[in-house]
Amino acid sequence: MIISKKGNYGLRLAYELACNHSTGCISAKEISQRQNIPLQILEQLLFLLSKSGLIKIESGPSGIGYMLADEPDKLSVGDIFQALEGPFQISGCVTSGEKEHCHREEYCVSLIFWKKFEKEIKHLLDSYALDDLSRLS
Repeated sequence: MIISKKGNYGLRLAYELACNHSTGCISAKEISQRQNIPLQILEQLLFLLSKSGLIKIESGPSGIGYMLADEPDKLSVGDIFQALEGPFQISGCVTSGEKEHCHREEYCVSLIFWKKFEKEIKHLLDSYALDDLSRLS
């Protein structure tokens, strides 16, 4: 499994916003330079995160700035991935839409394993708040 560039960039973007939360808004250009994210891609991510309500956009004397909509300890890594990538899925047969077509659902060891694995990954993503990221580095 490979995390997409969108997910990787989104995590770095969220980290930068969490680090600057106490100082207020930060410009897209500053985030782009600090996190080495192409500005065009960053702007798309900022749009998706603002659309989901995870970040706020404010206009000021020096231009447009971005900040987290809530405290960094209230937003999780899972929130960021959900907003950018959609619902986390490890295997198509685990999703309710596809398992109805599987006649092996009740005894399939693969399905049982992937359900457990998906649950653990979701729990891990949700257990890391954005302010926890600064302690990892």
